[in-house]
Amino acid sequence: MGREIMKFRQLCFVVVAVVLGLGLLAPSVSSAKWPDRPITLIIPYVPGATGDITARMLADEMEKILGVKIIPSNKPGASAVLGTDAAVRAKKDGYTLVYAGASALVYAPITNPQIVKYDPFKDLEPLGFHYYFPQGIGVKADAPWKNFQEMVEHAKKNPGQIRVSTIGVGSTPHFVLEMIQSITGTKMTHVPFEGGESVVTAVMGGHVEATCDGFAKIKPHMEAGRMRFLLTTTKLPGYPQFPTITELGYKEPLFATWFALYAAAGIPEEARNALVPAIEKAVKATKERVDKMGSLCEYKSPAELRKMTEEEYRVGVETAKKMNLTPKK
Repeated sequence: MGREIMKFRQLCFVVVAVVLGLGLLAPSVSSAKWPDRPITLIIPYVPGATGDITARMLADEMEKILGVKIIPSNKPGASAVLGTDAAVRAKKDGYTLVYAGASALVYAPITNPQIVKYDPFKDLEPLGFHYYFPQGIGVKADAPWKNFQEMVEHAKKNPGQIRVSTIGVGSTPHFVLEMIQSITGTKMTHVPFEGGESVVTAVMGGHVEATCDGFAKIKPHMEAGRMRFLLTTTKLPGYPQFPTITELGYKEPLFATWFALYAAAGIPEEARNALVPAIEKAVKATKERVDKMGSLCEYKSPAELRKMTEEEYRVGVETAKKMNLTPKK
């Protein structure tokens, strides 16, 4: 009898030990290190566009830091609004990010609000700023205008004759083009494209006379002698010969576009805590390559990014009203 009681006690001890062991294991399963599976990065630009190239560059660096695959997914359209909207509608678990920028978060909501179904400040969570993408006016190397002022004079004498390509209605370049026309008192014809190199090839093929786009996109064609750059929105290190519009005597400055990483608002704290420092490291790792392309890589924290975007939106709204760029009701 004593031996049976002893065996029973031993059995109870084993059962209790197993139960306790399972209890100890449960928290470790639920608190597994984030991320524990691939992350989708929505790129709202066409393959081969500058934003696509730099988004993939950043994703490669983040993969090394986070230790999981980051899967790029191109969703272009509507001045990057379609891809940004897809990220807003994604599950709020941190496993879907979007490489958004000024077009989708500032200028499309101002100039083309009917296509923007999200609130850029309530529905998206900023995770880190990547770089500024200076815009400007580029023309074919054999264009009759040697500088921006000559182009302005021609536009004044020939309203609507100069066709200018951009990456789409409501995009930052479109906003910049509208500002240029308002500031200089000219009338040009806007020719929107979906994005990518199409805006530049349209110039090269003679389908338009000029493009309003990023310096980084025009730079290789300029260096090959196929294009000339007449005006920049932001002073470019190493290229003092390209004037800003205020250097030419106009009072109103132009805006540059930019790119940053976002997720749908409401992602878990563990996701944010992993993503924010990883993005900072990845941005700094890409700086030399991004700067060499003709852009200005400059990391900003989520708080700095939010403040910058809110201020740019405020100034953009004021500018649009003053220049009659807001849509008619």
